Amino acid sequence: MRTSLLTALVAAAIAAGCGGDTTPSGDGATPPAPAQDVQAPARTDDTPPAADAAAPAPQAPSDDRAAAPASGDRAPVSRLTPDAAPGDAAPALREVTLPAGTELPLRLETALASDTASVEDPVRATLRRDVVVDGVKVLPAGTMLRGVVTAAERSGKVKGRARLAFRFTDVEVDGESYRIRTSSVIRTARGTKKQDATKIGIGAGAGAVVGGIVGGGKGAAIGSAIGAGAGTGAVLATRGEEVELSSGTPVTVRLSEAVPVRVRLDR
Repeated sequence: MRTSLLTALVAAAIAAGCGGDTTPSGDGATPPAPAQDVQAPARTDDTPPAADAAAPAPQAPSDDRAAAPASGDRAPVSRLTPDAAPGDAAPALREVTLPAGTELPLRLETALASDTASVEDPVRATLRRDVVVDGVKVLPAGTMLRGVVTAAERSGKVKGRARLAFRFTDVEVDGESYRIRTSSVIRTARGTKKQDATKIGIGAGAGAVVGGIVGGGKGAAIGSAIGAGAGTGAVLATRGEEVELSSGTPVTVRLSEAVPVRVRLDR
């Protein structure tokens, strides 16, 4: 009996050593294996990282979108330059010809006088009203014209009346200057013959009166001659009237030649 018991114990020990955790528990269920922490192997510098499985795959560009240019060929960013700004757009222009004979009503901006002016002195004037051709306002009121004095003669002491003449050579429209040729403005001083005769007659009459008082009839004749001579001397020593045109004087000229002018259509 002792030998049988010993044999059973040895068999049980052998069975326990060979079966390990396969030996069924008392309730017939296999106990779960203990959980173990699984760690990823350490990454070395020469080991490439694993691809991220969660990252989405790159999508090919659609047919209706052009591929983006390379950084070296990147298109410039569109921007508004001062020339292309909507507010700075160039105005529409139209060429209109001012025909020969067009009347230009002016107002002098330069004061002139026959005894002070010289040939080639500058003259300026502005338009008093708009100049319209075929319904288009070509030269607005206030347009500047420039010209020169063409003649300036003082009044003479014995004969010769004062004379002043000028014409215009340029017109400025919308900041652009055009060469023009106009008729001349000519002014001549009034004659002074009547005034001269009056001076001589007054002198003769005064001399006759004085001579008559002093020497009777013969004295009156002598005094008249002396008085007339004095009056003539006064005439010879005095110049006639001069031509004077103040600033603001209205004058009118006409174009001698046709002039093409570029006109803004937005005014």
